[in-house]
Amino acid sequence: MLTVVTNANIFTPLGTKAKHGTEMGSLHHIPNGQVEIEDGIIRYAGPVRDHEPADRLIDAGGNAVLPGFVDSHTHLVFGGYRPDEFMWRMRGDTYMSIMERGGGIANTMRATRETNEDELFHKALEYLHAMHDMGVTTVEAKSGYGMDRDTELKQLRVIGRLASEGPINVVSTYLGAHAVPPDYKGREDEYIDFMITEMLDEAKPLAEFCDVFCEKGVFSIEQSRHLLQAAKEKGYKLKLHADEIVNTGGAELAAELGAVSADHLLHISDAGIEALANSDTIATLLPITAFALREEYAPARKLIDSGCAVALASDFNPGSCFSYSIPLMIALACIHMRMSVEETITALTLNGAAALGAAEEIGSIEPGKVGNLVILDTDNINMLPYHTGINLVKQVIN
Repeated sequence: MLTVVTNANIFTPLGTKAKHGTEMGSLHHIPNGQVEIEDGIIRYAGPVRDHEPADRLIDAGGNAVLPGFVDSHTHLVFGGYRPDEFMWRMRGDTYMSIMERGGGIANTMRATRETNEDELFHKALEYLHAMHDMGVTTVEAKSGYGMDRDTELKQLRVIGRLASEGPINVVSTYLGAHAVPPDYKGREDEYIDFMITEMLDEAKPLAEFCDVFCEKGVFSIEQSRHLLQAAKEKGYKLKLHADEIVNTGGAELAAELGAVSADHLLHISDAGIEALANSDTIATLLPITAFALREEYAPARKLIDSGCAVALASDFNPGSCFSYSIPLMIALACIHMRMSVEETITALTLNGAAALGAAEEIGSIEPGKVGNLVILDTDNINMLPYHTGINLVKQVIN
């Protein structure tokens, strides 16, 4: 099948690896462009030219055409909601104090354990369709709301079903180390051993990545290293929740282990920035979470100016960030994190793809890549932050 998108104002990063530092601000621009997609793969991206009859011919009308957005960090599959906790935070309660009272992740753990697979699937499927409408063509989804054998595997099976039946590409991550289950309180090392000896092998057919919440009061650097080294030996790619609430050296650990990404980084140290800048580990920033928690944003400008590769993702979850809004993310990145529009687009496309180890297949508009495109309802990419918080996606091709 041949799809031709013509009369397109194309903006895209180029390449099969993440863009670091100042490279993030450069997009390839084809003002009167055309994209030809044959059997799902781009065969041509360049100036308008003659072509054979297409099965699907799309006139972009001179509007901006971008690569499909990649949301490389979500907690998509969960039971229940936590609106009351949100309002507790609004009155000044800290995230850690809420967790200590049995709220937070433990609250969602209980709801997810009680929700059956079909319910989890259909709830998450609705979210995927809404994400697709905002231009997302690839999303990562984590387990982590079971923290026991049966529920973790249930979540991962749902993620696999979403990948098969949903509207967009879904990448699966095992996050058993999202919190310490209540029955393991004070026995955190035993829980790490349980995941290593039992869960990693069972989850491996269902998950590409292994992640850990490396944080004060959750899992230490030593515990995180122990789990991730074991996961790496079993063939997982690695991710870390790092330096979100306090600095623990999570970014440095991510670089040390060759993790694909280190995520959050609100409290990353100068040493952590240097470690990421000198590695292939992607710094994945989650501005909507900082916004919802009333926290300072991750130092995007400093990370980019130091030579890091920065991606942006939603962190969609029922607790600290009940939002997958791409328009809001773009606004926060440009307005509050002082990223340029070009850097923001790169962070949401090619660098997001690299944060999933998939930059050779997706994340840019060039021959050989999967034909994931977003057509905006404007010819000017500066409208993305300027028309603040408004979805400007006119059509998604994937």
